[in-house]
Amino acid sequence: MGKKELNKFQFVELLDQLEFGEVRMKIEKCTKDAFVVIGKEGSTLDGQGFIQKLWTDANSHFSEVQPLAKKDENGNLVGIWGAMSDCSHSYKPWEENFSKGLYLAGVECVDDAEAPEGWTKWKIPGYEYLYAEVESESTFSIVLDYMNTNNIVLAGAVHDFTCPLDGKNYMFFPIRTI
Repeated sequence: MGKKELNKFQFVELLDQLEFGEVRMKIEKCTKDAFVVIGKEGSTLDGQGFIQKLWTDANSHFSEVQPLAKKDENGNLVGIWGAMSDCSHSYKPWEENFSKGLYLAGVECVDDAEAPEGWTKWKIPGYEYLYAEVESESTFSIVLDYMNTNNIVLAGAVHDFTCPLDGKNYMFFPIRTI
């Protein structure tokens, strides 16, 4: 993430640069206080392709939540999130080997925002995260392998993040509640 994003996340350190065949990956660490995401919620129980359907729905009705979206000092959106939780809404990792859980396709919003009808509001707890840019379909498993190798425990559900300024996609792996 570029320097502009540092106002949203407190950068801690670059942990490692990994190379797996053709895939090079930087794993970094940051902290982020609790934040609100308003989006379209679905479940793995909704069947194959449910995440893409949620994004299609959220994008086609974005004008309904756009006024609630948190913006930086230049008026740019702060973040687009694919937030995840276990089925109890406890923000724990997906269950059954990361195959069962909830997904919220949405935008980071001001803390006191109320979700419009048809939308859902989640308040994601504050965490210290490991994060990596998504450069291949293996990003999730590579970071989990890195965490296992280094005895780092996953403290919550992994989240997808898209930086609105450059369009890059990242995965955020909570490692400690703050």
